[in-house]
Order: sequence, then C-alpha cells, then structure tokens
Amino acid sequence: MSGNTVVWQVLLFALLLFFCSVRGQVSYSIPEEMSKGSLVGGIAQDLGLDLKRLKSGKARIYTEDSTEYIELNKDRGVLLIKERIDREMLCGQRTPCALHFQIILENPMELYSVTVEITDVNDNPPSFERSEMKFEISENAAIGARFMLEIAVDPDVGTNGLQTYTLNPTKHFQLKLNQQPDGGKIVEMVLQKSLDREKQEDMTLVLTAVDGGEPQMSGTVKIHVNVLDVNDNAPVFTQQIYKVSVKENSAKGTHLTTVSATDADNGSNNILTYSLSRSAASISDMFSVDTRNGEVTVIGQLDYEKARNYQFYVEGKDEGGLLDSCKIIVDVIDVNDNSPVISTISKSSTTAEDAPLHTVIAMISVNDPDSDNNGQVSCSINDNIPFAIKPSSNRFYSIVTDSELDRETNSAYNITVTCSDEGVPSLSSHADLSLKITDVNDNAPVFERSYEASVLENNTPGLSIFTVTARDADWNQNARVSYILEDSSDNGVPMSSYVSVNAESGVIHAVRSFDYEQVKAFTFHIKAQDGGSPPLSSNVSVKILIQDQNDNAPQVLYPVHTSGSLVAEIVPRSADVGYLVTKVVAVDVDSGQNAWLSYKLMKASDRALFEMGAQNGEIRTIRQVTDKDAVKQKLTVVVEDNGRPSRSATVNVNVALADSFPEILSEFSDFTHDKEYNDNLTFYLVLALAVVSFLFIVSIIAILSVKCYRWRRDRMFYKSNGNLPVIPYYPPLYADVGGTGTLQHVYNYEHYRTTDSRKSDLKYVRPCNQSIISLDNTEIQTLPHARNEKLIDDSDDQVRVLE
Repeated sequence: MSGNTVVWQVLLFALLLFFCSVRGQVSYSIPEEMSKGSLVGGIAQDLGLDLKRLKSGKARIYTEDSTEYIELNKDRGVLLIKERIDREMLCGQRTPCALHFQIILENPMELYSVTVEITDVNDNPPSFERSEMKFEISENAAIGARFMLEIAVDPDVGTNGLQTYTLNPTKHFQLKLNQQPDGGKIVEMVLQKSLDREKQEDMTLVLTAVDGGEPQMSGTVKIHVNVLDVNDNAPVFTQQIYKVSVKENSAKGTHLTTVSATDADNGSNNILTYSLSRSAASISDMFSVDTRNGEVTVIGQLDYEKARNYQFYVEGKDEGGLLDSCKIIVDVIDVNDNSPVISTISKSSTTAEDAPLHTVIAMISVNDPDSDNNGQVSCSINDNIPFAIKPSSNRFYSIVTDSELDRETNSAYNITVTCSDEGVPSLSSHADLSLKITDVNDNAPVFERSYEASVLENNTPGLSIFTVTARDADWNQNARVSYILEDSSDNGVPMSSYVSVNAESGVIHAVRSFDYEQVKAFTFHIKAQDGGSPPLSSNVSVKILIQDQNDNAPQVLYPVHTSGSLVAEIVPRSADVGYLVTKVVAVDVDSGQNAWLSYKLMKASDRALFEMGAQNGEIRTIRQVTDKDAVKQKLTVVVEDNGRPSRSATVNVNVALADSFPEILSEFSDFTHDKEYNDNLTFYLVLALAVVSFLFIVSIIAILSVKCYRWRRDRMFYKSNGNLPVIPYYPPLYADVGGTGTLQHVYNYEHYRTTDSRKSDLKYVRPCNQSIISLDNTEIQTLPHARNEKLIDDSDDQVRVLE
C-alpha cells in the first residue's frame, strides 16, 4: 500500500469522526438459500443500541438499489432474512459476495454500515451449453492431434465449483486439461490411437464435468466423432494470442483485429473457415468473426461497468476437418458515460429558524460506476443559502446549516445538490430538496409611528378616536397582536378612566366626555404584545389633544355681585368728559376665539352720559355731569365671547353722581320708618321665634349642602383656570387728572333698621387701624375721606365705601 493511500484513509477516518454521521460498521456471514425469517444477527447488541433508540429513531434499512434481502426487526433488534438469497444470481462468479446496506436513525440522524457476506453452498451442478458436440476427424489424423472441447459452467464458486473432467471411453482419445495463466482451463481431446474410417466411421464419447462440493455433483455431454478421409495437415494460426483494446460504447461493427491461419494442404483441404470456438458461446452476442477473412468485430454493446475484459477463442478449420485455435483478449477502456447517481437517505422537510449551526437536515449517497477519475465525485449546493454540504464518509454527504436562519427573510428553501465527476468531459447530476423554515417568536410587534389625535370636548363616551396598528413579522400565533393600555395617570387620574383600547383591533375609545377646561391634553402608552411563548411586546406613546368648544359663558370678575348687595361707583359731579367710571373685568375659561370678549352697554339710565369700551370694558363719561342728572344711575353691560354660537353674561353697574357721602346715603337708603308700632308685635315675635327656630335647623342643613357644593365647584373652577392669567380681585384704581376718582380703600357699613322705628344703626369698619363708628337718624358723623367716591348698599342691608 502506497503512502498516499494511507494518508487518504487517515483523512477519511478523521472526517468520519468529525461529522459523526456514520457511527460504526458491523459484518455478518451467512450461507445462501436460507429460509425467509432466518436470523442473520443481533444488530442492536452488535452496534450497542437500545431497542428504544431503534423505535424512537425510526430505524430503517437503506440500500442503493432498493432491493431488500434483509429486514430489520425493531422489536427484537435483530436482522432477519426477508427474501431467499441466491448467491449466483446476486454475484455470479464474483467473490467474495456480500450485501452492503446502511441502517438509518433519525432524531438525531445516524448511519451505520452493515456488510453481510453470502457464502456459497453446492446447489448447482456443472452444465454444458449444448447437449452434444460433433467432430469430423480425418482418419489419418496424427497421434497427438488435439480437439478443443466445450467447457462446462458451474455457477458455484470455490470447492463447490467445477473441479475436473472425465472422458469415456478412452480407447482412441485421451482427455487433457491445460491450465491458463489467467486461471482458466482448456479442455482438449487428444488422439492417442490412429483412426481407421474403414473400421469405425462414427464414435460416441461421454464428457463428464465434476465439481468438488458435498455431495458431489456432475454434468455430461455427448461427443460424436465422424471419421473423415485423409487430410493430414491442420491449419496453424500466425499468433496464438491476439490482444486488443476498445472503448466502451463503441459502435456496432467496430473492427477489433483480424486473425490469420495457414494450411499446408492444397486444394479444398487448404480452404479455411473461421468461427468462434464452442467455449466462446457466451460472448457470441458481443463479438463476431468473418468466416472467410477472420476479421473480428463488435456486434453488441460494450459496457465497462459490466465487464472490463473479454477472452474467447477463434478456430480456423479446413475442409478436411482439421483445425487450430487462437486466443482473443479484449480490454474494454472506460469512458465517462455515467453521471453520478444521487440517492436521498434521509431528509427533514422542516426545521426551526433557531436551529443551531451544523444541524443536519439531509443525508445523501452518491455513486458513480465509472472508474478512476471518471468515478471521482465532488458535490456542491447552490450559492447564497445558509446551508453547506459536507462529506461524512465515502460516498455519503450531509447537508447542514451553515449560518443563522430567519423565516421572516426566507420561509422556504429549494436546495439543489449538484454532483460532478472528474471525467473529461465532466458529467453531473442534480437533486432538489425542499425545506420549510418554521417560525420562532423572535420579532416583537412594531408600531408604524407615534400617534397624536384631537378630540372635541363634550364628546360622547365610547367615541372611537382612532386606531393604533402594530405589525409583527412572525407568523401565525406568533404574529397575533393584542393591544393593552399601560397603567399610568395624569394628575392622579388613571388613564383607564380617560380611554380604552380594543385588544384585537387597536381602536382607542373615549371612556368619558372630555372637558377642555379641565384637561387640555394627556399622553398615555399602548403596549402591543404578540401571542408567542414567551410573548414579545413594544409600546408607543399616544397624545390626545382636547379641542375647545364654546361651552362656557364669560364670567364677570368685577363688579362682583353677592346676594342682596350691589356695587356702586361714585362719580363726582365735577368729573370731566372721559372720566373713567369703572372697568368691567370678565374672563372666559374657553380658549382661542371662544375666549375673545367684547363689551357692550346694553341699557343705561342715561345713554347720553356714559360710553362703553368694546374691547377693554372701560365705562367713561361722554359729557359733563350736570345738576339735572339723577344721583342714582344704573347701567346694564353685556359681555359676549366670539364663539359660534356666542355666549354672553350680563352685569349691572350702579353709579352714584354725588360729591358727598350724605348725599349718597339719602339717595340710596330709605330711612323712613313707620311711627306707629305694631300692637301685635308680641304675637309676631313669638310666631317669628318658632318659625326662625324651624328655619334655623333647615338652614344649617342647607348651608352645609351649599358649602360642600360651592367648595367642589370652586375647586373644579380653580383647576380649570389653572392656566388662565390671574386677574386681581380688587376694584380698579384709576388716577384722574383733576384729582378725583375711585376711592383707594374699602369701608364696610352694616345698617340695621326695624319696620316700626325711625331709629337705625350703622356700623363702619375702617381699613387697618381705623375704628368702627355708628350712626343713627339724629346724628351723622363725618367720615374720614368721605369726600371721595363711596359704595352704598341699595338694599339697605350693607353699604361698602371704596376709597
């Protein structure tokens, strides 16, 4: 064995250990003709496999030619005879004769090679192709003349094959066996006693072929000899052996060689006829020889893979019956006429996209019956796919994953295996494998964008606002997206009280009716979660803008009206034209043009005296105040916003035209009292006490309810106006050129009066360090700074003076 051969064997063995696809090899030897169901061997025990592994791995036998003589019993773990095996039919004369097959296991894929040698039994006797042979021999044939006999054929081999021949009777002829260099035998009948046609014209002999088996078997053929008249010179070939070479697949009629023989006789005894010898009957359908010129030609289909060499004999015979023979050796030259044969041993139709690298997805075997380079095969697969083909052992290949798989990029692959030999020209074969990639939940849902939407306030609860959409690149259940509103709050208010989301469609609904004055905008998050295991998710920010509607009327901040009281502005009679009487201050909690306010003087006691600033709410005089003008002036102002439809508020402004405080009191307060006392005062006082007691209890309950209600309303109003500009709550302080104007301080007066008395009490509260003074109907003290404007209670309950 050469060094290169050893190196290649070591490399192949290393590859075998690396890929672990072919785990082991076991051999058995059985005789042919065993009955069906006979035991071949305990394969599970010999391979070291568990019976459970045989079942779970779906163990099966793979043969290249799909002919199964052996079957696997997975329950017992043994190999049994499936079909009767005839060694002669299976292998002919080839020795040793063996069956080669593989045992395939899956999950994981494993391959074991098994060789079963078929030994010969002596079940075939030697036989001759013909039942008799005929010879015509001249009577003067020389002693020692040789006559080639047809050889017998025994399909058995070894000692069971053909061993020897016997010839009876042996009076004139002797049997001679000649051993050839190639191991074959030539059987010749040698004349050992002269023939005499006149004594015996015909002879019959029996040739017996005997094998060496137990029991011994034999076959016979009759030899008829016809003695001819004298022809004393036999033909002689110029060469005893002719050796030629021819390519397989050569066309019929291809010339091989021309044999030639000479005969020293003259006349008709010199005319020679060429023919194939009787021993070459088996190749008579492959070659022929021209009977006249000895040209040997091809008449059949030569196939190097079936027979690489042919040997046969050609006889040259004269008309006198003498003959000679020569040997023809034909070597068939291999031609690359066979493409590699690809057989799929095992394959997976699907694999997960997260399959690890080098996962085996298919195993194939490749066979090229050509020889040398013509039979050397290399395999490859198509480019740009995440797979590779690697040899696992001689003639076996594994297709494995070579990089990461991604079902979202490619959900299926068509793998084309191309196997080419090294012949010239090279021949190749193709095999296609289809593989589907199963999905793994490796992609989270992805939202197309962030979302922002607007909703008009005062919407109907349950209103569909818009739809969020997330896409998941996975498939089936892994791509089924559910939408979830994440827990969050806005100023302590949970988002679930604002909106809800449909888990299937992603439609966002308003849970409540929104109020722009309370909530102008809010942001929440929607989570998209797929149905994989474990689930993957992502979230998106959603911003909702509340659009304002003109649903709030303007609110007058100044002048302020309380129950049973009013505000009066004091204007001196010496006021010039354009004197600023007061300024109406209003606010609208709406926004935009809904909050743009305009002021209009709707009603006035004297329209010729006052005018209203449409934008700033200022009330000014438009002429000089005269003595004819009434002290008490009442103005009605309408504040209107710019919404559609517009909303408005109305406020009454009381103006006192006076230069002194007593003048104001006399005009705005009715101090006349009845001089007569009610005689029934005692009765009414008792009745009033009972009523007041009852009303007191009811009032306490009502006051508590009202206080709670106002507290909640004020709190809501405070929240809704958190972003409005702060307008100070105090009377406007205006400076006048002439030194006149609204008072800079606030004075509180409490005035008490009975219905039957002209006596009244008036309490005055001064700012800061000023003390409270009282007035009655007989004495009115001069108040500090009383010359300035005063605010007088028109309902006789309370008088407030602003200074």
